[in-house]
Amino acid sequence: MENFDWTSYTMRIAIKSALSNIYDAWTKGSELERWFLKKVDFYKPDNSLYEPDKNVVENIQYTWYWYLYNEPMKGKITNANDKNYIQFTFEGDCLVDVNLEEVDGYVIVTLKHHNILLDDNSKQYVRLGCSNGWTFYLANLKSIYEGGIDLRNKNEKFSPMINN
Repeated sequence: MENFDWTSYTMRIAIKSALSNIYDAWTKGSELERWFLKKVDFYKPDNSLYEPDKNVVENIQYTWYWYLYNEPMKGKITNANDKNYIQFTFEGDCLVDVNLEEVDGYVIVTLKHHNILLDDNSKQYVRLGCSNGWTFYLANLKSIYEGGIDLRNKNEKFSPMINN
């Protein structure tokens, strides 16, 4: 494992959809709730709530909630170009870059999760755990925007599974 990169990884998926729809999927609270999160709260710099149907911009704070997990994640949108790129903090000071590119009727989503710390907890839960999570959620993004089927487990009677 000496050549394994614990600090960063990149994954890609092709989604047959309009670029604007996939950009909205990453930048509108109402759309993030369709494929990724149970509840999304974005906050303006004055701490007032940001409109859920409006694309986020740089310096917007967030609180994200997942199904079956009580602890919310807090972070910040660090960059958003209103077209094909968004960057946000994730799991503390880690960064996630999402680039969107149109190719032959598809949107290629390239997600780079980087700036991951090298302590054992970060290696296990952020590098390995989040890469598994992003794999599922990117597949769910494709499922929602190509066919409308939400693959997430939302039933609290079931213990955590690969689809939550």
